[in-house]
Amino acid sequence: MRPIEYRSPNVRRLGIALVAVVAVIVAGTIGYVVLGIDLLDAAYQTVTTVTTIGFREVRDFGTAEKIFTMVLALVGVGTVLYTLTLMLELLLEGQLSHVWGRRRMQRDIDAMEGHAVICGWGRVGRAAAEQIARLGQQVVVIDKSDERLASCPHPHVMGDATDDAVLREAGIRTAKTLVACLDSDAGSVYVVLTARTLNPNLFVIARSRTDDAEPKFVRAGADRVVNPQRIGGNRIAAFAGSPDVVDFLDVVMHEGDHEFRLEDIEVHEGSSLVGATVADVRALEGGGALLLALRTGGRFVTNPPVATPFGAGDVLIVVGTERQVSDLHRKAHS
Repeated sequence: MRPIEYRSPNVRRLGIALVAVVAVIVAGTIGYVVLGIDLLDAAYQTVTTVTTIGFREVRDFGTAEKIFTMVLALVGVGTVLYTLTLMLELLLEGQLSHVWGRRRMQRDIDAMEGHAVICGWGRVGRAAAEQIARLGQQVVVIDKSDERLASCPHPHVMGDATDDAVLREAGIRTAKTLVACLDSDAGSVYVVLTARTLNPNLFVIARSRTDDAEPKFVRAGADRVVNPQRIGGNRIAAFAGSPDVVDFLDVVMHEGDHEFRLEDIEVHEGSSLVGATVADVRALEGGGALLLALRTGGRFVTNPPVATPFGAGDVLIVVGTERQVSDLHRKAHS
């Protein structure tokens, strides 16, 4: 994994300086060994020289040892002092604690599976993350702006979401969902194309700013394309015609503390629902969830007859209590 994007210039310089210190110590040790000093004494002499401790020489030095020690001191002391200065700056600025916190966050992201990756922490990204998290799915956010990410309550990576390495840092290979909602359609299309390449099984949702961009998203690999302007217009029209219906759908879809839930449930191969019927679902212990529609063979069947059997790959659109929906989820997957 490449160095993560959120590191400050001082942190990068500190990393280079630490490598330089190690290189000086290794070179000094090798030099003294070549001059005939055993390995432990060579390392001791190098460390005491570059740190300016200088207790004593491990043996009487001749001309070659003295010249080598002077060169080592000039190079090594400057390198060590520069490294200590950078560490002090980082401590005073509080950047070390920030970096350690981000590394812990990166470890948490690396351990995730089945999470959602949100590309773009704008208004759409915030709303999507809030609803996805409310449904119980973990969320990782990618954005270029450290200032915007400062208000992000979810694990996040600062960087360009069109970059393969940044998507990998967000755990794209083990993610379940990707939401592409960058500032431009061109950027979001590229994210969709890249994410689909890295994870062919990903469910990809893209935000489209224009009607012309929607077919491009589909060709790039998006499973669903959302145009907020069109949805806003449709909602306005729906409120004008059936305001109570819209209010009810908002409650069951977006308010997690309500009694009812509206969900889609896919019937998996080998589950107990394969071959079962609508009547069997209604007869579940305690009363089954209400089946509103069935998606089978690429089309929706609303209010299907009670004798309709379910097959693997069918999707049930149901409404019910949390227990009813959870029971049906278990049967569809087991």
